[in-house]
Amino acid sequence: MKPIESTAEILAFKMLGRSVNKKWIDWAYDMLVAGFDTDNLVILAGELEPYNQFELQSLTDKVFKELELTWNNREQVLINYIGYLVGDTLAGNRKYENVLAVIKDIYLELNCNPSLEEFYLLYYANEDLSYSDYQYYWDGATRENINEIIKGCFIKWRAKCDSATLDG
Repeated sequence: MKPIESTAEILAFKMLGRSVNKKWIDWAYDMLVAGFDTDNLVILAGELEPYNQFELQSLTDKVFKELELTWNNREQVLINYIGYLVGDTLAGNRKYENVLAVIKDIYLELNCNPSLEEFYLLYYANEDLSYSDYQYYWDGATRENINEIIKGCFIKWRAKCDSATLDG
């Protein structure tokens, strides 16, 4: 049985050392609904705020071990997570600017990984064009074509997600 799609996001959160929040709890619940059933997954799905990060980090380690999910391959975890975000956006479930903001932050958090630079540049080009007719981040991007440029980059990224690796 294959984990649900949002597992890519949760594994990225774990790898990046993010705090456990409602997204993690919702993921655990969705995994149970999808047919996964472990004692620790049930416990995680039932957690309520306020979250004790010390206990929940340990609990999520147990959940991942039980489900045989690993996050030690940073490169693949990032590819999967960004592929998930991009795919969700192309399906109309997220806004371009929100996903660009998330990837921009990861780009900076990972010391400017060159494979994510186009998302960083698109974020700022789109941001500038939201209040100005000019931007200096993406050659040829205008208010009229920025969404198509972003969509094209997302489609290109999604197409290479299955077999690509990050260069940085």
